[in-house]
Amino acid sequence: MIVIIDFGSQTTHLISRRIRDLGVKSEIILPQNAFKSIKKLAPRGIILSGGPASVFGKDALLVEKEIFDLRIPVLGICYGLEVLGQMLGGKVAPGKKKEYGRTDFSLKKNCNLFAGWEKNKKDFTVWMSHFDQVVTPPIGSVVVGSTPAVPVAAFADEKKKIYGIMFHPEVHHTEYGQQVLHNFVIKICGENPLLGTKKIEEIKKYLKKEIGSNKAVCALSGGIDSSVAAYLTHQVIGRNLTCFYVDTGMMRIGETDEVINTFKNKLKLPLVVIDGKKEFLKNLKGVIDPEKKRTVIGETFIRIFEREAKKIGAKILIQGTIYPDVIESQGTKHSHKIKSHHNVAGLPEKHGFKIVEPLRMFYKDEVRKIASESKFPREMVARHVFPGPGLAVRLIGEVTEKKLEILKRADKIVIEEIKKAGLYDQIWMAFAVYTGIKTTGVTGDERKYGDLIAVRAIESRDTMTSDWVRLPYDVLAKISERIVTEVFEVVRVVYDITTKPPATMEWE
Repeated sequence: MIVIIDFGSQTTHLISRRIRDLGVKSEIILPQNAFKSIKKLAPRGIILSGGPASVFGKDALLVEKEIFDLRIPVLGICYGLEVLGQMLGGKVAPGKKKEYGRTDFSLKKNCNLFAGWEKNKKDFTVWMSHFDQVVTPPIGSVVVGSTPAVPVAAFADEKKKIYGIMFHPEVHHTEYGQQVLHNFVIKICGENPLLGTKKIEEIKKYLKKEIGSNKAVCALSGGIDSSVAAYLTHQVIGRNLTCFYVDTGMMRIGETDEVINTFKNKLKLPLVVIDGKKEFLKNLKGVIDPEKKRTVIGETFIRIFEREAKKIGAKILIQGTIYPDVIESQGTKHSHKIKSHHNVAGLPEKHGFKIVEPLRMFYKDEVRKIASESKFPREMVARHVFPGPGLAVRLIGEVTEKKLEILKRADKIVIEEIKKAGLYDQIWMAFAVYTGIKTTGVTGDERKYGDLIAVRAIESRDTMTSDWVRLPYDVLAKISERIVTEVFEVVRVVYDITTKPPATMEWE
């Protein structure tokens, strides 16, 4: 077992998942009483996660120093590196330059943590998210890596098997990240991989235990997460499941017809389509704040589900919640809330359901793999990610029917042109954003004060990090040309080139 001490990072659970990918068990514990937990669990290795705090702050999270005398290998990641620097005789200082997203890492000295690198491969891409930095490594440690902004980006004490890295090896954008974790877990800690985890069987066993012989309804959005949750639940409880698809009016053009065709004709799931357009638009009237939008949408969904479920006597609600929804909604004690996902923190405290979330501890790529193994149609598995709140979080400001129509037409053009260019399957998601910004244009030699549409295309694997896609200029030009000529209200188009972090995938 590997123990992960959670200092509140958005990617703590992702570290656990990467270790699981290596075939090794892990346990996430909190800094408080970590020494006692480690003595009880007797792990072969300890990982200190990243986190939003500062080792200088009044809310600084540290651990008992006795942990480092247990002769158990330790790996500190980001804030975990700073904890090692602060507690083991090094020096931590506020950074002069923030590092968020992609940066270049240079390996200065070989050590066991970086063993097995390609010959002469000393520079590679890593993903960062920090401000403070270690300026002097702990006593007994040597600097083994740096970035342009951080001289001490990695250090190693080979004798005590204590290592610190400023970058996040758990995110897939870090080159060789999984190899770093493999070296630590397998080579340094001496773990033995246990292969052959059976995820689908585990999910079904969980569903059978939670639902039993009761009736359940599933909140079906048409996306891969809720689709997999519904499909596996139907395999377990059969006719006791009813799937509710609510047309909120905030779906893409043709989406409702596509969902009906897929679930009724291809997956053969019991589907009830509910028209909720008027209800959602009424409840969102005057709402501008993104967090408020999400909570309004979450409550509207749950009230519609309650009303409809009562008609069939169902008190269990199946949701396709995945782990990134949980962690961004402040899913751990020391993490910060990034945004309230409508199906997690966006739900009202009081409702008439027992919530069952069979995919809560999985990531998007894991869910897609389950879908492939379950023989889902390829177009469903490869379908771009779409947010549960729909276009409401791609529309800045108050949601109105008029703005939604503008956004829907622009979004349709983005997808059409990306498909024409043969790029759709290479992109995690691409979409248009109604920015709410008015800008001056010229049409037919006349001044026109119209809308600005932003286009975003990103690649990711598990939604925890993402990079913007370098779309060919001719594709961008065609998208822009079509939007400003076919969507009369729009006079300007811009392209979003921001990574996650510091941005989130969606604009709201």
